[in-house]
Amino acid sequence: MNKFLGYACSICGTEYACTQELYTCPKDGGNLDIVLDISSIKRKYEASDITSREENYLWRYLPLLPVSDPGFEGTPFRMTGGTPVYSPNQLKRELNLKNLWIKDEGKNPTASFKDRASAVVIARAKEIGSNVVVTASTGNAGAALAGLAAAVEQRAIIFAPKTAPPAKIAQLLIYQAEVILVDGNYDSAFDLSVEAANEFGWYCRNTGYNPFTIEGKKTAAFEIWEEIIVKKAMDNQPLSIFVSVGDGNIISGIHKGFKDLISLGWLDHMPRIFGVQSEGSAAIANAFHRKSEEIIPVKADTIADSISVDLPRDGIRAVRAASQTKGSYLLVSDQQILKAISELGKVGIFSEPAGATAYAGLVNAIQSGMIKPEDPVLVINTGSGLKDIRAAMMAVKEAPIIEPTMQSLKKYLQNNRE
Repeated sequence: MNKFLGYACSICGTEYACTQELYTCPKDGGNLDIVLDISSIKRKYEASDITSREENYLWRYLPLLPVSDPGFEGTPFRMTGGTPVYSPNQLKRELNLKNLWIKDEGKNPTASFKDRASAVVIARAKEIGSNVVVTASTGNAGAALAGLAAAVEQRAIIFAPKTAPPAKIAQLLIYQAEVILVDGNYDSAFDLSVEAANEFGWYCRNTGYNPFTIEGKKTAAFEIWEEIIVKKAMDNQPLSIFVSVGDGNIISGIHKGFKDLISLGWLDHMPRIFGVQSEGSAAIANAFHRKSEEIIPVKADTIADSISVDLPRDGIRAVRAASQTKGSYLLVSDQQILKAISELGKVGIFSEPAGATAYAGLVNAIQSGMIKPEDPVLVINTGSGLKDIRAAMMAVKEAPIIEPTMQSLKKYLQNNRE
């Protein structure tokens, strides 16, 4: 069954055939939505056909994806998604929430949410016979492409700002990707990667540009639906989901996943989706609060490098993800992000700044009355804290250094009690 029917522009609505290899709308440059044959999927599958599958990773949702089975069993590529959901009692008590879940995307093969998009994009690249996949990244998207490409012998080229965290650049290099550091910011790396793809015929994975990225990211919504809404019987009360936002592609993907489920008749109520941005990188939040879909660039400056973006490439759909679900956008400071890293850490979840941003947004939402104690809430941690050790160390006190003697230890313990 050919599930992939074509593309539809998110701005003008123009539809294009699946036989065309497109990135954005030729008419207005709008982001393209993948159009699936929902009617055929409904005829062939029921919800139980998906939830009863044995595979634990995102490929269990293959009937709802616009690619064929890529194979590669037994590799990290095949083990993307299926991330754990925690429900820390300590945080529930402190936030006065009856139901709280944290979905930890740091458990993906290269330790971030971006693995979902890269897996589906690589599957598409294999289908169309592309020899090279290229992307621009501050680290996570590049690491996701590099690691999963390495697993399936796909050549990958990564353009990254030279200011990207060293731990993320190390990942790119360890995975043997061709890494090119750009003396500029993410936006300049993005533009160069698109030019290079057009010039050399490479397949471009860029977030908020390649329409298949959102199809990978929507699989997180499928997992939330299956693990929380179905198993916890939460469909009678809308779930509130908090996610950090940079380019806007993750929140757009989550929204797309839930829209697909509603179209299939497998979900009755759309969850409320809350986007959280750093005060220093707030182009999408600004548009939302202006009640506008016009995304005005900012001069991004935040400790959360993964969501530090001057001009978000998927801003319109990201605004709609909140406006069409009765959600909202919240802004948090870098200090609040650092505090959130520490708060998540004390319950055993190690988050990078971008991931902790979502939790900081939840704290603000509770304080402002947007979220009530009876509201079920899920927070997405988009990446592991090992991605940015410098930020992690800023979030905690330095460990003491003592002499290796019992006397020194007793002195420290005595002083510490005081």
